[in-house]
Amino acid sequence: MTKLTEQPEQRARRRAFFVQQRETMRTQRTDLRNLAIIAHVDHGKTTLVDAMLKQSRVFREHQQVGSLILDSHELERERGITILAKNTAIRYRNVKINIIDTPGHADFGSEVERVLTLADGCLLLVDAVEGPMPQTRYVLKKALALGLRPIVGINKVDRPRARPLEALEATQDLFLEVATDADQLEFPVVYLVAKEGRAGVQPDALAPDLTPLFETILAAIPCPTVERDAPVQALIAALDYDPHLGRIAIGRLMRGTLRTGAPVVRVRSDGAIAPESGRKVRQLLVFEGLKRVEVTEIAAGEIVALVGLDDVAIGDTIADPAFPEPLPAIAVDEPTVRITLGVNTSPFAGREGKYQTSRQLRDRLERELETNLGLRVEETESPDRFLLSGRGELHLSILIETMRREGYEFEVSRPEVIVKRVDGQLQEPVEELVIDTTDEYVGAVAELVGPRLARLVNIRHRETSAGTTDVRLVYRIPTRGLIGLRTQLLTATRGNATMSTLFLGYEPWQGPLAASRGGALIATESGRAVAYGLASAQERGQLFIEPGTEVYEGMIVGVAPRALDIPVNVCRQKKATNIRSSTAEIAVKLTPPRRLSLEDALDFLAADELLEVTPKSLRLRKRLLSEHERARARKQEAKAALAL
Repeated sequence: MTKLTEQPEQRARRRAFFVQQRETMRTQRTDLRNLAIIAHVDHGKTTLVDAMLKQSRVFREHQQVGSLILDSHELERERGITILAKNTAIRYRNVKINIIDTPGHADFGSEVERVLTLADGCLLLVDAVEGPMPQTRYVLKKALALGLRPIVGINKVDRPRARPLEALEATQDLFLEVATDADQLEFPVVYLVAKEGRAGVQPDALAPDLTPLFETILAAIPCPTVERDAPVQALIAALDYDPHLGRIAIGRLMRGTLRTGAPVVRVRSDGAIAPESGRKVRQLLVFEGLKRVEVTEIAAGEIVALVGLDDVAIGDTIADPAFPEPLPAIAVDEPTVRITLGVNTSPFAGREGKYQTSRQLRDRLERELETNLGLRVEETESPDRFLLSGRGELHLSILIETMRREGYEFEVSRPEVIVKRVDGQLQEPVEELVIDTTDEYVGAVAELVGPRLARLVNIRHRETSAGTTDVRLVYRIPTRGLIGLRTQLLTATRGNATMSTLFLGYEPWQGPLAASRGGALIATESGRAVAYGLASAQERGQLFIEPGTEVYEGMIVGVAPRALDIPVNVCRQKKATNIRSSTAEIAVKLTPPRRLSLEDALDFLAADELLEVTPKSLRLRKRLLSEHERARARKQEAKAALAL
C-alpha cells in the first residue's frame, strides 16, 4: 500500500505522531534572512534595492546597469511606479538576504498582500519630507498583522526640506495605532539617502555606503525557524512564465527539504487535493542577484521557484503526499471599482487589433486572474461583455493598457464604484484623501473636492525656507468622488499638488455628485476630419482630434463648456466659390487639440458612453451611435421616470 492510498485512520495516526515530534525538529537558519521592503509610492523602495544590489557586488566591475533595475516592465518604466512585486537576493557576510520589492500604490495592494507571506521581517521606508502617507499605514498594518519584525528607514534625509526627526515621530505614532503586539513598538531606525547608497544610525552622520543598513538587517530581522526533516510544505505566492521552462511557481518552503524529482501534491486552500496530484518537481530554482540559479535541493526557509507544476495557482500549498496539509490562504481586500469590458462594436472594429473575439478576450482575462489576486471577472447577460472589478482606476487601466499593447481590441465603460446593501441600507466605499499643495491653491482644492462630497478631516501648515507655506489637506471622500479627480487637481493647481488615498471601508450612500464635465461634441457623419469642419466645431468647445483623423457617426470629438451634448460635422468641406482660398489659412486658426491619455479618457466617460481601445487608438463614443437612437432612448427614460 502506498502513502497515497492509506486509510484515513492510518493517515491520522501518522499525522499525530508527526505533530508530537515537531518541536524537536525546529532549528534556525542563521545563514538566511527574508526581507520585504514596503512604503508609500515614491518613497524610494526600488531605488534602495538598486543600491543594495550594486553594493553587494552582484554586477561586474564597471558594468552599466542604470537605475530602477527591478522595474523591468515597460509600463513601470514609463510611469515611474512599481506595479508587480519582484524577488531578488544579495549576500552580506556569508548571509543570504532574500529581498522582496513591493508596489507602493494603493491600487496594487493585492501584490503587497500576497508577497508579505514570504518574509520574516520588513523594512518600512518613510520619506523625510512627506512623513507617513496613507499607503504607509496600509502596508505597515498588513505587515504587522502577519507578525513581521519591522525596521524603519527614514529616506531622503539630504533633501532641503527634510525633517527626519519629525518623520520618525509621526511614524512612531503610526505604530501605536496599528501595532498588534507591544514588541512591535520597539524597532531599529536607519537614516538613508537611497539614491546615493548611504545609510547611518544618525541623520547627520551617514556612512559612505549601506553597511549600517546591512548590519541592522542581520541583527533585527529574525532567522527563519524551520523544520528541515519534516514533510515538505510550501506556499505559492506568485507565478511566472518562461518560454522554455513553462509555468514557474514562486513561494516559500515552510518546512522540510525539497529535492528535484520529489513527488508532491497540490492542496487548495480549502484542503482539497487537486486531481492532478502526484506530480514531480522537475526543476528547483533559487534567487541570486537578478538571476535564478538551478539547485538540486532546498531546505526550509528559502524562497524557491518550482518548475513542473503546470496547474498550480497562487495560494496553493505544495505538500508531501503523505501529509497533504494546506497552509492558511492568502487573504486580499475586496475590489471597490468596476468596469464593463466587451467586444468592440464600433464601425472601425477589426481594423487594428489582432485579438478581438469574445473567446480571445475571455481567455486573456482568465490568464490574468491566475496572477492578479485583486481582480475579479464576472460573466454578464451578454456573452460578449465581462464585468471587471479591481482595487481602483489605476489597477484597471494598467490591465487595459497591457492588453492593448499585446494586440487586443475591445471597448470599456465608465468606472463605477461597487456598492453594498447592508441591513437594507445602501452603502458605498469611502477613502481617506490626502492632498499636499501650497497655501496659494487651498481655495482651488476646496472648490474642486467640495462638490465630490469630500469632508475635511485635518489641515496642517508648514513654513518652508523659501518663505512659502506647504499645506496638507486630509479629506474623507466617497470612492466615486475620486474618479477623474487627479487630472482636474493637477489642472486646478497648475501641477502644484499631489494626492494619495487609503481605503477606509463602507459608509451609507451620501447622495448624488455634482456634474464634473461638460457635454460631448459628437460627430454627425463618418469620414475624415478636415480643417474647415474643425474650425467650425471648435467654436462649440475644445477638440480632441486634428485634421486627417478618421471619425464615425456617434464618435466623441471634443467637450462642450456646458452640460449639453452638441452634434458637429467635422468632415464638412468648404463650398467652392469664385474666391480662391487655402486650407492653410484655416489651419492656422485651429487650436491644438487636447490629447487624452488612457486614464483621462476613462475619467471623461459618462454613463451613456464607451471607450474604444485598440493597439493604435483610443476613441471615445456614444453607446448609441445614431442621433435618432439616442433621442428615442431619452424619451423612453423620461417616460420611465414619470411612471415612477
